[in-house]
Amino acid sequence: MSLLHRLTLLAAAVALALPAAQARDSDDEDQARGPGSGADFSTAPRVDVHKPVQLIPLYLRDKRIHGLQPFQELVDKAPEGSVLKVPAGHYSGPVHLKKRLTIEGEGEVVIDGGDKGTVFVLETNEATLRNLTITGSGESHDSDDTCLNIRGHGNLVENLNIADCLFGIDLKQADHNIVRNNKVRSKDFELGVRGDGIRLWYSHDNLIENNLVTDTRDMVAWYSHRNIYRGNEGRRSRYSIHFMFANDNIVENNRFYDNAVGVYFMYMEGGAARGNIISHATGATGMGLGFKESSDILLENNEVIYCAVGVGSDLSPFQPDTTIRFVNNRFAFNGIAIQLTSELGGNEMYGNTFEGNLTDMYQAGRGEGVKNKWEGNYFDTYQGFDRDEDGAGDTPHEEYAYADRIWMEIPNARFFKTSPVLELLDFLERLAPFSTPDLQARDEKPLYIKPERRIEGSAS
Repeated sequence: MSLLHRLTLLAAAVALALPAAQARDSDDEDQARGPGSGADFSTAPRVDVHKPVQLIPLYLRDKRIHGLQPFQELVDKAPEGSVLKVPAGHYSGPVHLKKRLTIEGEGEVVIDGGDKGTVFVLETNEATLRNLTITGSGESHDSDDTCLNIRGHGNLVENLNIADCLFGIDLKQADHNIVRNNKVRSKDFELGVRGDGIRLWYSHDNLIENNLVTDTRDMVAWYSHRNIYRGNEGRRSRYSIHFMFANDNIVENNRFYDNAVGVYFMYMEGGAARGNIISHATGATGMGLGFKESSDILLENNEVIYCAVGVGSDLSPFQPDTTIRFVNNRFAFNGIAIQLTSELGGNEMYGNTFEGNLTDMYQAGRGEGVKNKWEGNYFDTYQGFDRDEDGAGDTPHEEYAYADRIWMEIPNARFFKTSPVLELLDFLERLAPFSTPDLQARDEKPLYIKPERRIEGSAS
């Protein structure tokens, strides 16, 4: 065999062995990096995150609706793009709207779901629902039994009465919708097992405006960005609004009364709350404004009154070099006006009013309160003068922790906060401290005269 022939055979053997060796190397690399690490996702189709719509048929729903005209028949007969004017009366659910349509109730139009599953699913774009009562959803949290489930974009939902529902209005992957002038009420259950009044899930750029939400669990936004909550009223629920991983949302000119928590910002970046009234968030966990690992949020011109804790902040602001700014807010008649449970700093207080609170400021740990900025705030506990009459105190206002540590660090002792014994201990420590007190806050130029409030619908 010639040398040239032998070299040819050797090259062919190497060529055959190389792909197998490369495949073994690739398999070894995939095993090292984990299964599926070599998959190509660039051409993978987009799959909706939410589960498919499941509507329980009429015959499985409560017998009280079996003799009613199915509302679905009216929807099916209406041409796409038309206006369906519904005569007053009672109709049976379920309803599945999958075409662009305007539905208007003429008089009292009631769609009853018969206490099973979801009553009305709006799975289209640019539709309108107006002047309807939707009631009687099921009771299952597993299937998210809802009165109105919105799964489309650019829809208008207004002047609806949502009653006797587990979940009220549920937006799933639904953008640019308007939910306005609706009344939402959950089922008559214990607070923790009710459904959410208005819930946004992966839904962006929606307007939630002038709704009345009562006796529900929460109004909540998960993974939902750039939504506006304006002019709503929430009563007797758990969280008035709860944001989680939801950025750049705006909460303005709302009124929240008698809820466990007013507005809670959890893992959120960007956004603002302004012009809101939050009142009577009481109980063991009562809190007007709450923060958990959130950053870059503006709180402006709000009233937080009669709450157990006005502001409760945990590890916020969370991102480096960010702030949470409190500007021109009123904190009045709360147990603790501002409670910070971390020592990171980054909270800025400008022009706020503190009056009638048991304690204006509580900084957890043993950090220095000067890490946060305080400037031009009014404190009804200020003990200085304004001799030059420039509107600012001649000496700084300082908040120290004296005997307050007892009731701050032992929650059960809070019951005795204003008792003669604790008041005496506090007085003695201020007179002759047993140990060096901790500086909680320092305002170099506190306002000497209480500023006037100019907020629409302000509570006094």
